[in-house]
Amino acid sequence: MAKLVSKVYGDALFEAALEENQLDAVWDEVREIASILQENEAFIDIMNHPEMTREKELAMMDEVFGGKVSDVMMGFLQVLVKKGRFGEIESVLEYFDKRAKEYKKIGVVYVTTPAELSDAQKQKIEARLSETSSYETLEMNYNVDASLLGGIRIRIDDRVVDNTIRTKLEEMTRKLSKVRV
Repeated sequence: MAKLVSKVYGDALFEAALEENQLDAVWDEVREIASILQENEAFIDIMNHPEMTREKELAMMDEVFGGKVSDVMMGFLQVLVKKGRFGEIESVLEYFDKRAKEYKKIGVVYVTTPAELSDAQKQKIEARLSETSSYETLEMNYNVDASLLGGIRIRIDDRVVDNTIRTKLEEMTRKLSKVRV
């Protein structure tokens, strides 16, 4: 149900931003609001408190965001409050961010290695991925996981290329466990 809510409201915000030719501005606001909400989790708790009436919620929303965000965003926030869906705001904003990245052809890449990569290695990986993917821009995220032992794991969306020593050892162990002596 939460996925459906985030899709419905995220799509509505996305379409409104496109219609008003404000996608980039609204996208910036989405990221800023998501950051603010992460830092101030109590705000969502207050907004969802059973004693908060819709009128109080709308007044608080106006006090916090009024004059600081676009009309598109303010209208969207008001709709969330009026429909009793403010508790879903984080997943809605996350969905919007994902949809905007798809629209702008931005691929989110997660690269995991057992040791820190040099800048030259990172550039080489990014160049190779740029050549082989359909994305215009890549948002690179590098992580270190010493348990991989060696090699590299790359994830773009739901595709994973796992060329790590740990995975190869696990595959060999599985194959050897099936061998009868």
